[in-house]
Amino acid sequence: MSAASVPGPEAVSSWVADAVLAPSMHNAQPWLFRYDRIQGVLTLLLDASRTMPRTDPAARGLHVGCGAALFNLRVAAAAAGWEARVSVRPAGFAPELLAAVTFAPATGDAAGDGLAELHPAIARRHTSRAPFSERPVPGELLDRLRQAALAEGGALDVADDWRGHTLTDLAWDAEQEEKLSPEALEEIAHWTSERARDAPEGIPAYARGPRRHGGRALVREFPGAEAAGGAGEGADPGTAVFEWSPCLAVLGTRRDEPADWVRAGQAMERVLLRATLDGLSTSLNSQALEHPDLRWLLRDPLSGAAYPQMLIRLGYGPEAPATPRRPVSEVLVVD
Repeated sequence: MSAASVPGPEAVSSWVADAVLAPSMHNAQPWLFRYDRIQGVLTLLLDASRTMPRTDPAARGLHVGCGAALFNLRVAAAAAGWEARVSVRPAGFAPELLAAVTFAPATGDAAGDGLAELHPAIARRHTSRAPFSERPVPGELLDRLRQAALAEGGALDVADDWRGHTLTDLAWDAEQEEKLSPEALEEIAHWTSERARDAPEGIPAYARGPRRHGGRALVREFPGAEAAGGAGEGADPGTAVFEWSPCLAVLGTRRDEPADWVRAGQAMERVLLRATLDGLSTSLNSQALEHPDLRWLLRDPLSGAAYPQMLIRLGYGPEAPATPRRPVSEVLVVD
């Protein structure tokens, strides 16, 4: 294979730098990349050191995060004039290998898939844990987000007011179960305690947002962090009133195998980047999804997506802070 037909290590490194800006459960950043510069093959692997046996025992949530990173990679390559050709969980390989990616100069067909136009949103997209305004999200924007999910094999079901109440109640039930589990609290504290302030992963106090004392928005309060004394002096974000009529959506897939979790992450990230370009703030909530008995109840019985993979909150809010990221040198190996 000629050198001209494969991207160089510098290009791939820059694409991985965009990939790692994806969201992941508790900002654990569960991805590793390996690039074979001769064959031009980039592999995406699950970093087993970042699994969460209590709250994510099957690593479903971490697969979703890796899928989001994979989508960012595709967008970055497209913006540079390359088409990323992805094989999700290739047969015959170890289970930690989530995808193999090859690259080719983009043709007219590849240029029409809308990926490159999403590139400016990668650096701008941040999970917002602040209150949003009560301004409704226009229907035409929601339709674009539904199409974004569909383009990646997912389905985005936007909840009506009645369904929204059900979703918030399920998240509240999950929160109560969480508070009664010392193991879950310890795992959460590992990723959200104040030691993460200077670490390249986890959710530091400045990014957690205020606690809710009014409203019905889905807002995770990370009780394990407080239990560990993680707030720190002067770090308490206080309380706030959130939306009473939040715009909530469930992202789902038709099947529920590990490959579907990776695809769900790609669909989720396409929705988030599209929302960012359209001026929306977003936040993610997987709390109820971490409990099998509650996860099934998240499903809209009228939806074609049988398996919920993520709860997404959409709206208009203040600019959110960025959370830390591991350097590319730590997650990418070039052979």
